[in-house]
Amino acid sequence: MEIALEADRLGKRYGRRWALQDCSLRLPAGRIAGLVGPNGAGKSTLLHLAVGLLDPDAGEVRIFNRSPYDNPAVLPEIGFVAQDTPLYRDFTAAELVQLGGRMNRRWDAALARERLAQLGIPPKLPVGKLSGGQRAQVALALALAKRPRLLLLDEPVASLDPLARREFLQSLMGSVAESGTTVLLSSHLLADLERVCDHLIVLHASRVRLEGAVDDLVAAHRQLVGPRHLGEPIAGVAAVLRASHTGRQSTLLARVDGVVDPEWTVHDVGLEDVILAYLDDGETTSRRTEWGVPA
Repeated sequence: MEIALEADRLGKRYGRRWALQDCSLRLPAGRIAGLVGPNGAGKSTLLHLAVGLLDPDAGEVRIFNRSPYDNPAVLPEIGFVAQDTPLYRDFTAAELVQLGGRMNRRWDAALARERLAQLGIPPKLPVGKLSGGQRAQVALALALAKRPRLLLLDEPVASLDPLARREFLQSLMGSVAESGTTVLLSSHLLADLERVCDHLIVLHASRVRLEGAVDDLVAAHRQLVGPRHLGEPIAGVAAVLRASHTGRQSTLLARVDGVVDPEWTVHDVGLEDVILAYLDDGETTSRRTEWGVPA
C-alpha cells in the first residue's frame, strides 16, 4: 500500500509551547481524509510542515516517502490551499492561470481555464472583487492545475455560505474522482467531512487522538445504555469515551472490542458522535483546572 503522507513523532514548537507534538500518522494514497480538531490543536501547523513551509523541531514528515524540505522534486507532487485562499487580489483569474504556468513545470492551464469557465468565474475581473466562494474556486482550480498527487486544503470552506460550500465540495469531489488525487481536508464542519471523507485524523491537544478509515472507526464505536456505571469494566468494551447518568441509568459512548455484556443495550453511532467524543474527552476538566475552577 502506497503512503501519500507519513509523519513519525513529528513536532513543532513556538517558544515553550508545542503547537504539534509526537504526531504519528499514515495516510494511504487515494484517500480523501478529514483533518479535525479544535482551534489550536495543530491542524495548520501539520499542513505547513507537510508542504515544507515550516521546519520540524522533532520527528519527520514524508510525502510519498520523500522529505519535502529543500527537495524541489517533491514540490510538484503537492497542491496546497491555505486558509483564506490567499491570492494576488489585483490579478485576474486569467492572469493567475498564466502566472501558474510560468512557475510550475507540470502545469495544466487548459484544466484550470475549463474549470473556471464551467463555474462562471469572470476571467478578466480582479480576484479581489470576486465573492468568497469564487475566490475559493479559483484557488482550488490553480492547485489542481499542478496535477498534484497530494492536495492539502486548510479550512477552504470555513467562510463560505452553504450553497458556495456545497459547490466547492462537489467541484473538489469531481476533480478527485477523475485524477485519483489524495486529499487531506482540514475543517470544523463535521457534516461536510462525513459526506466526502473516507479517512479521518483527529488532532487534540497537539497530538493525534484518532486516525484510520472512517468505516472502521465508526464500526469500532457504539452507544451503550444500561445500569448506572461506576467505572467497573464491561465485557466487550475497550474504553469508555463519554458518559452521562441519571439516577439508575448510564449512557456511554464506548470503543468496543468484542461482544458487549448483554446487560447493556447497544446502538449504532455516527461519525460526528465519534469525533465529538474524542474532542471533548478531558477538555472541559482541563480548562476548569487551568482557570482554578472546580471540575
